[in-house]
Amino acid sequence: MKPIKTNPLRILAAFMAMQFYAPTVSAETNVRTLGVAGDGVEDDGPALEAALAAGQTELFFPKGIYRLTRPLVLDLAKTGSVSLRGNGSASIRMEGRGPALRLTGSHGGTADPKTVQETVWARERMPVVAGLEIVGGHPEADGVEADGTMQLTLERLLIRRTRHGVHLVNRNRNVIISSSHIYENSGAGVFLDAVNLHQINIHGCHISYNGGGGVVSRGGEVRNLQVSGCDIEANHTPAGPESANILLDSTGGSIAEVSVTGCTLQHTHKAPGSANIRILGEGRDAGLERRTGTGKTREGNVTIGNNIFSDVQVSLEIRNARGVTVTGNTFWEGFEEDLRIMSSSHVVVAGNNFDRNPRYQINGFANAEQNGVVFRDCADSIFQGNTVAGVHGKRSAVEILGCARMQIAGNSIMDSDGAGLWLEDVSHSMVTGNLIRDDRPEKRQSEPLHVTGGKGNLIQGNLLREE
Repeated sequence: MKPIKTNPLRILAAFMAMQFYAPTVSAETNVRTLGVAGDGVEDDGPALEAALAAGQTELFFPKGIYRLTRPLVLDLAKTGSVSLRGNGSASIRMEGRGPALRLTGSHGGTADPKTVQETVWARERMPVVAGLEIVGGHPEADGVEADGTMQLTLERLLIRRTRHGVHLVNRNRNVIISSSHIYENSGAGVFLDAVNLHQINIHGCHISYNGGGGVVSRGGEVRNLQVSGCDIEANHTPAGPESANILLDSTGGSIAEVSVTGCTLQHTHKAPGSANIRILGEGRDAGLERRTGTGKTREGNVTIGNNIFSDVQVSLEIRNARGVTVTGNTFWEGFEEDLRIMSSSHVVVAGNNFDRNPRYQINGFANAEQNGVVFRDCADSIFQGNTVAGVHGKRSAVEILGCARMQIAGNSIMDSDGAGLWLEDVSHSMVTGNLIRDDRPEKRQSEPLHVTGGKGNLIQGNLLREE
C-alpha cells in the first residue's frame, strides 16, 4: 500500500478555517430543560417564573405551544436584561386576563443619555422579544405590555386574537417594533395608551384586521413616532367603534413629530367612520395653561409621504392640527372623501394623486365611492400641484370653505361631477394656475370654478373649460 501524501500547509489551513467558522455557543437556555412542557396542556407559567427568578433570562422557545393563565412578568430591575426568542415555530397561548408578557422597568428619564441611570444600562436596557407567536385565549388577553422600559425591541412576532397586540403604558423610551405581524386582535394592534413616549419606530410590519385600530395613540405625551414600510389594513369593524388604520388622538395630551412614509393603508369602507389616517390635534398642555390661561393646543408637525390610500370612508382626516405635510401620496376609493381637513392651519398638501382608476370598477362598487377634497375653516395652508380626477356625485371636486390665507395653485382638477373648484367665504387667498376641465363625452361638470362670498382674493391665470 502506498503511503498517503499529506500537505502540512493544507492541514493547517483547514484547521484554521474550522476554528474561524466554528459556531459560537449560545448563552440561551432551552426552556424545555427548565421543566417547561410546551405541550399546550400544562400551565407553563410557574416553570417560566421559576426560571426567571433563578436568573435564567436568555430563554429560547423551541417548537411547541406554551400555555399561560396569568401574565409572565419580566421585572427588569430584578431579572436584569432579558431575551425571549423563538425561531417562528413556538406559540404562547394566553388564556388569562392581561398581557402574555408584561415587561416593567424603572427608567424615569428621557432619551438623553444624561438622564439614564447606570442601573438601567447595567440591568434593564434593550429587552428583546423575537421570533414568537402570541395568541389570545381570553377576551381580555393582550400580547405584550411595556412600562418603564428603555430600548424595548420587538421583532419577528405574530400576535393575534388578543385584545391589544402591543400595549405601551405610562412611560417608555426608544421602542422598536419591526418585521412583525399584528393581526386579528379585537382592540388596537399597537396601542400607545396615554403613554409618555419619545422615539418609537414601527417598520416593516403587517398590522391588519384589528377591530380597535391599527396604530393608535391616545393622549399622553408622544413624540418621534415613525411608521414606515408597513402594510396597515382593515383595522375597523362594521359594527364599530369608529377607528382608523392610524389614529393620532391628542385629546387630553399631546402627539407630535410623527412620520408616516411608504405604507399601504386601506380597507374597509363598510365600517362607519373608517379612515386610513385620522389626526385629532386638539390637545392640552398644562404648562401652556399656567402661562397663558388656556391649555388648548393644535398638535401636529406630522409628515405623511409616499403612501397608498384606498377603500375607507375618509382616507385622510385632519382636525384641529397645525403643521401637517402631505406629499407624494396616491388616493382612491374615499367613499365620503379622499381628504378632509377641518379647523387646522399650516397644512401643506402637494404633489398627490387623487384619482379614480377604471380598473378598480371590478370591485363592484358601482361608483359609490365619491372621492374629493375638502378644506373647512382652515388658514395659512397650501393645496398645490395635485391631480384630482373622477369625483362623482358631489357638488364639487375640491371645496375650500370658510378658509383664509390659502394658496390653491397649479392643480389639475379633471373629469368630475359638479363644480371643479368651489370657493365659499374664502378670504385673502390666491387661486392661480389651475387647470379645471371635464372632457368626458357625457360631460357632467356644472361649472369649473364656483366663487361665493369672501374677500381680498387673487384669482387669475386658471385654465377653465367654460363651454
